[in-house]
Amino acid sequence: MSPLRLLRACHPLPALAVTAVSGLLAAGLGHDARSALLVAGTVGLSQLAVGWTNDAVDAGRDLAVGRADKPLAAEPGGRRTVAAAAGLASAATVAAALAWGWPASGWFLLAFASAQLYNWPLKATPASIVPYLVSFAALIEFIGTARPGSAPAPGWLVLAAALLTGAAHLLNAVPDLADDAATGVRGLPQRLGARRSLLLATALLIATMVVLIAGARPPLWAGLVVSVTAIAMVPIGRYATPRTAFRALLGLALVDVLVLVAAGVL
Repeated sequence: MSPLRLLRACHPLPALAVTAVSGLLAAGLGHDARSALLVAGTVGLSQLAVGWTNDAVDAGRDLAVGRADKPLAAEPGGRRTVAAAAGLASAATVAAALAWGWPASGWFLLAFASAQLYNWPLKATPASIVPYLVSFAALIEFIGTARPGSAPAPGWLVLAAALLTGAAHLLNAVPDLADDAATGVRGLPQRLGARRSLLLATALLIATMVVLIAGARPPLWAGLVVSVTAIAMVPIGRYATPRTAFRALLGLALVDVLVLVAAGVL
């Protein structure tokens, strides 16, 4: 398997987005530049591990439906390479997490274990959204407790992260509902169907906006930006393709974090 295909198998766009947002949140929550980079590096390792595990576990299903966006569907012989990369990245992730000490390491390992449980077996169950809620709430707690002074992260930020990533799960799943149905995946989005998944994702995004504004109490300009990004997702989710909506959500989440950090409320 070529290095480029191996990189593609880690789901690079969401991995990069989660890594970047984590680093920005660390800076906003009081980490110095070195510590924020270490947070981003730890999160980046976990994203590689989770992404590669996902493709290794799903390789058979992706091949069966000819998923053009999955490298292992085009090169099934690379499954061992991806699985080995997932194992190495997982070991590195655990080592990096333990280096943060307690309780930060506990929060991070909870986030990582929950994400891997999504890959198997929860992805195919009605509880498929739960690992997203748990992993990103725990990730925020990790960032908070890993900073100097080890104070917990604000509760409103933990809740907002969980709500936002719940919406991301729904939007990300919608483009693949037919393929998932053909291979027996019956997670929450597959059970809800496309229309209800999009409606629930929209409700979660609006709830995220309310929590951010009520919790952070940003200056007027920042509150307006957060509101506009959330409202913009409504027509995007309604009229854009689900894959475009998912990418837009990643971009708008990054904008919201940048705005809240710039406004000094993180």
